[in-house]
Amino acid sequence: MGVIKAAIGDGVLTFMWVFSVSTVGTLTGLISSALGVQALPPAVIFITTFLIFFLVFVFSAIGQVLGGASFNPTATAALYAAGVAPDSLISMAFRFPAQAVGAVGGALAIMEVMPIQYKHMLKGPSLKVDLHTGAVAEGVMTFIISFLVLLILLKGPKSSIMKTWLLAMATVTLVIAGSAYTGPSMNPANAFGWAYVNNWHNTWDQLYVYWICPFIGAILAAWIFRFIFPPPPTKQKKA
Repeated sequence: MGVIKAAIGDGVLTFMWVFSVSTVGTLTGLISSALGVQALPPAVIFITTFLIFFLVFVFSAIGQVLGGASFNPTATAALYAAGVAPDSLISMAFRFPAQAVGAVGGALAIMEVMPIQYKHMLKGPSLKVDLHTGAVAEGVMTFIISFLVLLILLKGPKSSIMKTWLLAMATVTLVIAGSAYTGPSMNPANAFGWAYVNNWHNTWDQLYVYWICPFIGAILAAWIFRFIFPPPPTKQKKA
């Protein structure tokens, strides 16, 4: 029952996340235009970072209310591989499909409610280079964000606000760096949701670039993190 509850929580949270995060581009444009700073890239980047910060902060709280729900399969896998999450291979076998289904629902929902003049901004991650270059890029970026997530959450500042701000900065930096390659996604569920909307969810390209390589990157990041920061030895009780 616990596994089913976790999967449902993941599906709900991922639905909400994909729906909400898909508005960041539109909101950034509206806010920067209202403030008259749309021609100033640093200001636009700051607005985007603040919006991501707000979403991550809110969704972290919602995830806790839902019993530790997650909206990113690679984050779930990285925490498991690093030995800091109570998941198992069985629980993840239920959670990952639920996250993918939630992402599809979120992408379809935002497409329905977004005003028509802004719908052109709802594209989702897409492959802009050749297949193998894109796969390597998505894997490397997922490796970096996974390592940084572990570093910030487990070894970073105690303040949850500061942790969230650092996560937002890291995310936006990687999105800018990877925009010419794969979008990027760094979240297989989010990529799958938009691939479904664009009718290429059942292709090898989507599986290879946005699922296989990101999982390799995330798990490798977790193993390296665990090697650099080994968990404390378990104390054995004396007989």
